[in-house]
Amino acid sequence: MTSAVILFPGLNRDRDMIAALTKISGRKPFTVWETDTTIPDVDLIVIPGGFSYGDYLRCGAIGARMPVMQAVAEKAAQGVMVMGVCNGFQILLEAGLLPGALMRNASLKFVCREVKLEISNANTSFTRAYRPGQIIRCPVAHHDGNYFAEAETLKRIEGEGQVVFRYADGTNPNGSVNDIAGIVSAGGNVLGLMPHPENLIEAAHGGTDGRALFEGALGIAA
Repeated sequence: MTSAVILFPGLNRDRDMIAALTKISGRKPFTVWETDTTIPDVDLIVIPGGFSYGDYLRCGAIGARMPVMQAVAEKAAQGVMVMGVCNGFQILLEAGLLPGALMRNASLKFVCREVKLEISNANTSFTRAYRPGQIIRCPVAHHDGNYFAEAETLKRIEGEGQVVFRYADGTNPNGSVNDIAGIVSAGGNVLGLMPHPENLIEAAHGGTDGRALFEGALGIAA
């Protein structure tokens, strides 16, 4: 499968994401700039983490309004798989491609450490290589990762299985409601998550728990 990585000024995980996609798929992803209005025909679009536009206004607020995001929205509407990690998750929320919001960490401090994640829904194209209820390790690095949604929205996404990752074993690093670490769209083809699976895909990273996410998203998993 082919992929594309969206680039914004201020991102610092784009090279990590490109390396992960290349290593796992065997094909280097296309790179698409924030001012581009078209995206090549690919199977997966990824918005990586970092600090797009210095996190001015709100994290992801400026990136969500750049021309490329209209193209991302159009691809998502066509059923193309889209994944946003950390700042990418913030951008997808600001763009309205996922419900809810990401607020300042409850501690009001930047958090950089490893957490544990529970696979709450293994019946998505992203999580199909995991087992339901499986606990995996994954690093986080963010200041605004506190997921929030109003009661009605929260009830809907919980009831419809849109919550796919939860912080497990008391490792919630930011105060996210219901320990939510990652969600998918109602159509199941847009994923946003705060942890960085691209940084745990090979032995040199100290583990491979993040690899299955990419294998599922890239169609490599059975």
